[in-house]
Amino acid sequence: QVQVVESGGGLVQAGGSLRLSCTASGLSFGYYAMGWFRQAPGKEREGVSCISRGGGRTYYADSVKGRFTISRDNAKNTLSLQMNSLKPEDTAMYYCAAAYNEDVWYLLPAGRYNYWGQGTQVTVSS
Repeated sequence: QVQVVESGGGLVQAGGSLRLSCTASGLSFGYYAMGWFRQAPGKEREGVSCISRGGGRTYYADSVKGRFTISRDNAKNTLSLQMNSLKPEDTAMYYCAAAYNEDVWYLLPAGRYNYWGQGTQVTVSS
């Protein structure tokens, strides 16, 4: 069956960096656009970034543009999110998601994704 597993979360001070990873198994990774979402306590889930199937197109929420970088390695079925200059408002549970056969021309909404991971917690202290 399909499994999507995130890792790399943790506690970091404001201004620091973290790198999140996501490994997907049980699917043909290259056929899936991939995305990162986050949800803070009491807030709605929001799209952070997404990347096209081949990795050539990437999109970011305005709140993370210039600080976060999404990338993928289709040979290793992995997705990454490099997060720099972290702020306390970046604190949230971060989720990886896979969208089958989607063409990515903008930040895909959550409803377009077929598979989700369980999340990894990122906490940024001030």
